[in-house]
Amino acid sequence: MNEKIAVIGAGVIGCAIAYALAQQGRRVVLLDRAAPGTAGASFGNVGHIAAELVKPLPSWQLLAGFWRELFAFGGALDIPARRLHRFAPWACSFARAAARRDANTRVLAPLVLPAAEEFERMLRAIGRADLLRCNGHYQVWFGAAAARRAAAETRDMRALGIPVTDAPRELLESVRSAAGERTIAGLGFPNSAHVADPHHVVQALALAALGAGATFEQSEVRALHPLGERIAVIGAEAQCTYSSVVVCAGPWSAPLLAPFGLRAPLEAAHGYHVELAQHDAHADAPLIYMDKKILVTPMLGRLRASSYMEFSALESAADPRKPARLRQRLSQLGYRCAPDGPSWRGARPVLPDYLPGIGRAPGPQRLFYAVGHQHIGLTLAPVTAELVADLVAERTPRHDIRAFDLRRFGAAA
Repeated sequence: MNEKIAVIGAGVIGCAIAYALAQQGRRVVLLDRAAPGTAGASFGNVGHIAAELVKPLPSWQLLAGFWRELFAFGGALDIPARRLHRFAPWACSFARAAARRDANTRVLAPLVLPAAEEFERMLRAIGRADLLRCNGHYQVWFGAAAARRAAAETRDMRALGIPVTDAPRELLESVRSAAGERTIAGLGFPNSAHVADPHHVVQALALAALGAGATFEQSEVRALHPLGERIAVIGAEAQCTYSSVVVCAGPWSAPLLAPFGLRAPLEAAHGYHVELAQHDAHADAPLIYMDKKILVTPMLGRLRASSYMEFSALESAADPRKPARLRQRLSQLGYRCAPDGPSWRGARPVLPDYLPGIGRAPGPQRLFYAVGHQHIGLTLAPVTAELVADLVAERTPRHDIRAFDLRRFGAAA
């Protein structure tokens, strides 16, 4: 194992992969423009291990009523008008994926369903099981249709083999009373989990990788080029060659993969969060307000509340209206939330069919990739690391990953 492997991207996916490869005795260099877990969505995600999110998002139901979800109408989805011409091809591919939702669910579900157990196993292996809370999560609905919507969700989940229970009555009463609502319904999902701090998880994985012999270099990777059977990694100040490279740079991955014939139509689905310091939680578990599209997770010393899918340009500025509206709605739900204060915005890397891209590029170079994990990058980090380690070792992956090959989108122009 004398090959030297560059892992590009030190988010939760990249750090998990670096750890898995280093554990195999491989020489790993982890590269990122910033410290592990600080430059992308891994820093500010809501910490939910979403073992229930087995269905990719594209669906006929969503396409028929997506306008109701638009930010302009009070929803969580925002597609700025100035981007519509650039966004249209991606949106068309998203729409076509709705016809394949059942098939795509069948290939995604085996990775997602055991996510909490896989995460616990990974954190135990690095001595940081304290970062995981295996308390499930809760979903609640308000209003006259609440019971009907909860019943429909129960049917859907059980058809997928996902355990669902009624939420505890005392929890529902606490949530209902705080929000000043008259009617509530809720469900419990015992097989999901959450982490005490996503950034701490990434830091722990990076330290575990370093402890297993990997190194970290803070360097902005600007390009990759095939160089015979090797790969040139072009940085801001230097060029190095590697026998193998793993690209897991989130929404910044597409131009790195293109020279190897891979087309990665990644969009940046920006999410926002605000935090409530020293605020009691209704339960030590994530709480999803389904009608409001808000998820609130208890973390170390605070609550973190997240929402929005903003398909703006990758390097665009944050929209101050979104955290302001999120704070307003949290106040309406009974949280002690000032009308202004700090917020965070991060870009989730999303492919149009809402399946990840996991595989190896064609050709003689050993170029691997793990990109496009949409809203479940944290959830899928352990299994993705194992799959990439299998590919690098030229073993048959433990799951069928043919559906995740980026060549499903055609070749790069």
